[in-house]
Amino acid sequence: MNNRTRLIVAAAFAVVLTVAAGAYVLYARERTTTAVTAAPSPGVSYGPVTVGAAEGAMLMVTAGGGAGSGRVAEVAGGSRTVSDLRCVRFYAVEGTAVCLTAERGARTRYFAKVLGPDLRELRSVELQGVPSRARISRSGRMIAWTVFVSGDSYLASGLSTRTGILDAKTGKVVRNMEEFQLFRDGKRLQAVDLNYWGVTFTGDEDTYYATVSTGGELFLVRGRVSARRAEVIAKDVECPSLSPDGTRLVYKKRTGEATRPWRLYVRDLASGRETPLAERENVDDQAAWLDGQTVMYARLRGDSTDVWAVPADGSGEPRLIARDAFSPVPPIPRSG
Repeated sequence: MNNRTRLIVAAAFAVVLTVAAGAYVLYARERTTTAVTAAPSPGVSYGPVTVGAAEGAMLMVTAGGGAGSGRVAEVAGGSRTVSDLRCVRFYAVEGTAVCLTAERGARTRYFAKVLGPDLRELRSVELQGVPSRARISRSGRMIAWTVFVSGDSYLASGLSTRTGILDAKTGKVVRNMEEFQLFRDGKRLQAVDLNYWGVTFTGDEDTYYATVSTGGELFLVRGRVSARRAEVIAKDVECPSLSPDGTRLVYKKRTGEATRPWRLYVRDLASGRETPLAERENVDDQAAWLDGQTVMYARLRGDSTDVWAVPADGSGEPRLIARDAFSPVPPIPRSG
């Protein structure tokens, strides 16, 4: 086995480790959405949901078994309103939402659906694989998604990723961020095994952070969509999410433990200092910021997931926000 072959095999192995657990959970969620329950749980109602309609309410996707699983819901206190909108992954900002969804047929097709505040479809982009991550820039202009795909020539087996971006203002779509130029220490990295995932946007809605894997290594990159390029700024970072004030990133890092492969960290961008968070259980998710002091995330529980939150400074203890849910969206200012 020559050096190039060893490098490709190592890269394939790294990508498979990164995405396999997430792919399994996503497929499991899809299977459970066809289950039927006799009656809704206490505190659960069914009806239309609107972005920012209720003060302090959060949007998320329901999980677990039952007819209401896999649907966007509004959660406020102990009550939950479940809509008809089904999503594999969901995110929203004021006035705009994105639903990564599956359409069944002779061949299952996947789409990124851009939605207005009433969750009605405005635009749809067909995806190349099974949805995994979704994010929107602050004003709703830039919409990013990541999907799992199979069949890349450099993989002996398993899955790799594709990450795309839609500029909702111009209508331009970046189908695959692997088209962007990638640099490390001023030198361009060119490889067949590049994989991007977990995009998060800054306030200027052009600059982004993301994860890139190549040659068996993981990198945190920063770039600009308009320049179609990225620069490596750190190693061993997955699924970053930028804080509301733009000064910190929360992300997951590998632990080396078989039963708890990932742990959440917060990075101060000015100093580069990393802080491990108090959540010690495995978190295979792109965490979101509940507010400037708290991050939230989905955590696997059997064949379902729950949404938890933990302080962003490493203190405190995790607290449960919602049972049987994932893809949490922080409270959005009340519209109107």
